[in-house]
Amino acid sequence: MSVPYEYETAYEPPQSPEQKPPHSPQEHLERLLGRALNSFDLPDETIRRLDSAIAYDSSLHSAHHSAGLHRETYRHTWLLADASALTLWELVHNTNPDSHPQHELYADEEEAGVATSRLPLPPDTAPVACEQPVVLQLPAPDEPRHTYVPDDSADHGRRLLRRAENPIGAGRPGEEIARQLRSAFAHQITQAFGRPCLAGEARFCFSLYEHAFLLFDGSELSLWEVEHTVTPDKRHMCEVYVTENAAREAMELRARSIPQQRSS
Repeated sequence: MSVPYEYETAYEPPQSPEQKPPHSPQEHLERLLGRALNSFDLPDETIRRLDSAIAYDSSLHSAHHSAGLHRETYRHTWLLADASALTLWELVHNTNPDSHPQHELYADEEEAGVATSRLPLPPDTAPVACEQPVVLQLPAPDEPRHTYVPDDSADHGRRLLRRAENPIGAGRPGEEIARQLRSAFAHQITQAFGRPCLAGEARFCFSLYEHAFLLFDGSELSLWEVEHTVTPDKRHMCEVYVTENAAREAMELRARSIPQQRSS
């Protein structure tokens, strides 16, 4: 089973500069729309959502070759800025009288299946197993999703870990987390807890922030930052934790130390 020459997949060997495939998610979409005979049938809402695409992956879903005729169905998936995914299904075949490859694009897998069943070729028996795994590993539908902003997120993660003053091994992220953050390309910061300054001569404040990162493989990673002034000189101190529970326990521990600091 072979991929037709006219089709360029994400797994092809490097080509000459003249044949080099596009790299941005939008360029991939433009090429698909440009070669599809029915691109005008795609819903406007689908095209509008793809404007926010930040990552792209394609794979061969099914295929049939016999007696000089071929048919392939490709799955094209985009990761959007809101962490959702959108898939288009491309049908490629040469069953027309001139035997030239025809490209058709569908927003629904069932529609692509109906179009495939109309071709003078045997129906699918089972999807083709992809030689390489799909890159986009998306959060489960029931998981909370963040509204991510594409930015220099890897550098933001590096700076967050650098300013953390709590010791490694006490809930602070280690080297594995630092390594994962190098692939972050979008993030969101949310204040999860704010505590007013305590009245009196010594004023102590607590704040808890969630730093949610979206990684290139589609997974999410959250770090929890505690900012407080429970220090001998009342300066602001930053601590970073892997889990929310660890961050809140640290805040409670600091809060219990306030009476001793006031009396000192």
